[in-house]
Amino acid sequence: MRTTTDTFDCGTVQLQRGGTLKGAKIVYKTFGTLSPRRDNVIVYPTSYSAHHTDIEWLVDVRHGLDPSRYFIVIPNMFTNGLSTSPSNYDGEFPQVTAYDNVVQQRRLMNEVFGVERIKMVYGWSMGAQQAYHWAALFGASVERIVVNCGSARTAPHNFVFLEGVRTAVQNARTPQDGLKAMGRIYAGWALSQTFYRREMWRGLGFASLEDFLVRSWEANFLRRDARDLMAQLWTWQHADISANDLYRGDLAMALAGIQAKVLLMPSATDLYFQTDDNRGELPHLRHGKLVEIPSVWGHRAGNPRDIAEDAAFIDAQVEALLADRKSTRLNSSHVALSRMPSSA
Repeated sequence: MRTTTDTFDCGTVQLQRGGTLKGAKIVYKTFGTLSPRRDNVIVYPTSYSAHHTDIEWLVDVRHGLDPSRYFIVIPNMFTNGLSTSPSNYDGEFPQVTAYDNVVQQRRLMNEVFGVERIKMVYGWSMGAQQAYHWAALFGASVERIVVNCGSARTAPHNFVFLEGVRTAVQNARTPQDGLKAMGRIYAGWALSQTFYRREMWRGLGFASLEDFLVRSWEANFLRRDARDLMAQLWTWQHADISANDLYRGDLAMALAGIQAKVLLMPSATDLYFQTDDNRGELPHLRHGKLVEIPSVWGHRAGNPRDIAEDAAFIDAQVEALLADRKSTRLNSSHVALSRMPSSA
């Protein structure tokens, strides 16, 4: 498989909220080969706390994002520690929105690859929020999007969950203490009650619940810089496809303005990107479909690294969307186990 990792120099970026991001850069990785007609492009934005290395497992001939057929680009979000972020920025870091991210991602596709039309934007969690922005902002140039455990606007309950995370980090004695607290809060939200009731962490190789919290969740966030995570959390909290001059806060108008085919794929047990959010969006979409992932893995069902049944379910839906055919619904007991977590 042909891969390339590179950096796109965005220059000085005027941001949506009025600030300036000087010397902005997007680190990205590509997989596969761009077709002569430039018509086989999939954009796969990163999620909260994730680097491209955390989510690239899905780019595989065995999955829906097949690099033997498609040219797949993973742009790292601003604030994720690879692209321009507080940890690598000289000066006070400004507020960056999902809108700011996708506008620069589109420049990357246009200026580096000469791509005007995107076959699909696939995203999980914050990546799904970016996929929604791509479709709302760029009209007919986006053919399809997959909104995997995400929403068009961050819901109030989701916002409050993140307020708890933010407050814990900001009030901690040290950044390391804050990141450990963040991991423990996240552990209760990212996985379902059923996951803990069944003690499914035992099958992941952990000796106790405490061992799971320390070696999985605390360790996951200790890899990152707290400044980056706080900046990215703000981006998440303020994600809204209608918060721009095109739609002026009218979410129904923004959803109705999407020309792309939209696959809404929430997890049945997600505690913060809930199915009801997508159900409320669906009637406004011109070409929308909602297929719920029948999983006990909560939000993590949307990024099912080594959860074979959830991955197979997602692959089937994505392949059907790309082929413009009716998807096949899979039944699953969802007892497969996974290493946890590679990203949040």
